[in-house]
Amino acid sequence: MPTDTEPRKTGQIDRKLLEILVCPLTKTTLEYDSEAQELISRAAKLAYPIRDGIPIMLAEEARSLEE
Repeated sequence: MPTDTEPRKTGQIDRKLLEILVCPLTKTTLEYDSEAQELISRAAKLAYPIRDGIPIMLAEEARSLEE
């Protein structure tokens, strides 16, 4: 169990980081998909990949949620 000095993690992503990250296009909150290792922006209909625990917050790298 993490202590107050240790980062609290959700899967591979620090929970504090998730609280401050927003979609770079819409500035709305993101949902974390631990199975797919993506941050989902419902407003932009994009899924930003997480590689080696680092969110890639570039629209060019995001996967479209529209099919």
